[in-house]
Amino acid sequence: MAKQPMLKFVTVNRDMPEKRGADARSQDFNEIYAEFAAAKAAEQASRCSQCGVPYCQAHCPLSNNIPDWLHMTATGRLKEAYALSQATNTFPEICGRICPQDRLCEGNCVIEQSGHETVTIGAVEKYITDTAWEEGWVEDIVPGAERGESVGIIGAGPGGLAAADRLIRSGVQVTVYDRHDRAGGLLTYGIPGFKLEKDVIMRRFDQLEKAGVKFVLNCNVGEDLTFQAIRGQHDAVLIATGVYKSRDLQGPGAGAAGIVKAIDYLTCSNRLNFGDTVPEYESGELNAEGKKVVVIGGGDTAMDCVRTAIRQGAESVKCLYRRDRTNMPGSQRETKNAEEEGVEFVWLAAPRGFAGDPVSGVMVQKMRLGAPDASGRQSPEVIEGADYVEEADLVIKALGFEPEDLPTLWGEPDLPVTRWGTIKAQFNTGKTDLDGVWAVGDIVRGASLVVWAIKDGRDAADNILETLNAQVQVAAE
Repeated sequence: MAKQPMLKFVTVNRDMPEKRGADARSQDFNEIYAEFAAAKAAEQASRCSQCGVPYCQAHCPLSNNIPDWLHMTATGRLKEAYALSQATNTFPEICGRICPQDRLCEGNCVIEQSGHETVTIGAVEKYITDTAWEEGWVEDIVPGAERGESVGIIGAGPGGLAAADRLIRSGVQVTVYDRHDRAGGLLTYGIPGFKLEKDVIMRRFDQLEKAGVKFVLNCNVGEDLTFQAIRGQHDAVLIATGVYKSRDLQGPGAGAAGIVKAIDYLTCSNRLNFGDTVPEYESGELNAEGKKVVVIGGGDTAMDCVRTAIRQGAESVKCLYRRDRTNMPGSQRETKNAEEEGVEFVWLAAPRGFAGDPVSGVMVQKMRLGAPDASGRQSPEVIEGADYVEEADLVIKALGFEPEDLPTLWGEPDLPVTRWGTIKAQFNTGKTDLDGVWAVGDIVRGASLVVWAIKDGRDAADNILETLNAQVQVAAE
């Protein structure tokens, strides 16, 4: 199958009269872009082979009916495609933007496996739902017959919001508690706006609030409100806090000024995009402009940091990772995007310490890959005598996240946790051994994907409803 050529916008300005206003030019561009997007979506969707064994669907955590909504898109039935997509995915426009499709649906596309480039499933999914919003096909949530039970959800990230959506539709009263001043969790403050526009998240928040979901924001459970109080106010509680404790680095100079956590850096950047005043940015502490930036880590958070630093006008941006490109945990697509934007990757390099205070450099140990570790990945080994110093004015630690000690923070020693500190909950239902308490997403799985949190939230909401219905039935008998 021949590679499809990319269409370009080169004729847009030529077709516009010289003396038309900016608004008219913008309108023309938007109309032409819409036609372009529609054509590309239909073209890509029509490339789906409609194979007998849809590996794309099998490798989607939500089991989205991808072949069918691709066929509907290809045949112009876009509203039906949206309805089918929304049936299995609470937030398809978000997954279309940030899912690592290269590791999930697209990476397992039969066409991709045959060497002819994958169908761009994520882009089509995004287009379908964006069009649905523009055309008014996304309907208000209409709650079912009001029930007397209420559910408290701790955490307004993707897992908590997905659960809130399903519960409010069933008539259950829902209250969501979150530590931040805006809903969305890491969707709002951890993922850059160039990957996930913030109005995309806020309109889902508005939709839920309009449906009757109550949001208690700026609420730190354990400080502003006890976990016991939340349990006492609701018939069921769902924990969907995510994992926010940053993994740290040790070594000489690790406490120097200019060495910052990825979550702080990304939160600052996202707050700026909302128009907030952020003192740490104004002071230069979390501002990469004009600086030599070194990001340590190889996951998707590291990619978000390096690409944000480029946009802030850094003098240079380097990413240190202790393994090679093949063994990095982050998306290869994200890595390629970062390289195209000017990021330099330094493979097989690990920090041994830091020079200067404020930081002036990272002491780097060169590595080689040895025998596989317990996960099957080759373990990095230090090459003795190959150390050097990488210049840096700003060092961003993007080493991943771990769960906070919730039993201690919340004064709830009976909350069951694993040896890794994640909450111990049943697979597929999220139910814990603590009566009336469920848990979903990263706080159960460890740092994972948004799409898994959405699935967990939907599954737990269904199990909560089953439990509440059973209780009603028992009471009636």
